Amino acid sequence: MHGFINIDKPLGITSHDVVSRLRRITRIKRIGHAGTLDPAASGVLVVAVGQATRLIEYVQDDTRKRYHAQITLGSATDSDDATGTVIATAPIPTLTQTAIEVVLTGLTGNIMQVPPKVSALHVDGQRMYDLARQGKAPDLPARPVTVFAITLYRWDAHTIEIDVECGKGTYIRAIARDIGLMLGTQAHLSTLRRTMVGSFVDTDALTLDTLTIEQVQAHLVSPLHAIRHLTHITIDDEQVRRVRNGLPLRTADTLEDEVALCDVQHHLIAIARRSNGQLSPQKVFQWSD
Repeated sequence: MHGFINIDKPLGITSHDVVSRLRRITRIKRIGHAGTLDPAASGVLVVAVGQATRLIEYVQDDTRKRYHAQITLGSATDSDDATGTVIATAPIPTLTQTAIEVVLTGLTGNIMQVPPKVSALHVDGQRMYDLARQGKAPDLPARPVTVFAITLYRWDAHTIEIDVECGKGTYIRAIARDIGLMLGTQAHLSTLRRTMVGSFVDTDALTLDTLTIEQVQAHLVSPLHAIRHLTHITIDDEQVRRVRNGLPLRTADTLEDEVALCDVQHHLIAIARRSNGQLSPQKVFQWSD
């Protein structure tokens, strides 16, 4: 069994908990997830099964994600979300839709974002959340992220609800924190739901509590889905043999730098890179169970 499955991760469990449950359901050990969701967040968690785990980077790195977030105004926490300890409070100014949308526009595009102190980022070989527990979390420098759009969904005197479409590495908690500061108050993320990872959307996601092996098999998405953006080149049986032995293929210089090599039955044989007029296999796949 190889492919991707779209799971609606419930609140209160880790992404690894989802993987563990799928391992028990499928009795397959080689399972991993594409993009962690915090226990306090729900929604789309794309899980790779079997050899598809070797394609996780294509789902995780080059895919737009969308979130629905609720932000509580007037208080900041050490984690920038509702799981943390309140570290600052401030009066909430009178808000207008125009003022909020101006702030949201300022946080859209290619921006510099300071990550939360409580996160899975590594500093000197340790996770930030471990350093935070020890009271040793450093102030991190801002780093570039891409926010494609922020849409105001609802607001009142104490809360703001937004939809965010963003790229890899964007922290919605940091957006919540910065919205508060830019509005002249403090803020933290109070609820978060991921509604999209690329073409995987929450309306198609499977409920974990009632998940069966039959559902996994019926809804498994082909591994080719993760690399549909690559040029697919069909190779013959002799070329398949060469590639599976790690040997390069001759190619024209006009090809893209990275391509998918498939056999005549449209099975993925390898991901290859172009170099010096040749296609060198980087990842070779064997799909037999």
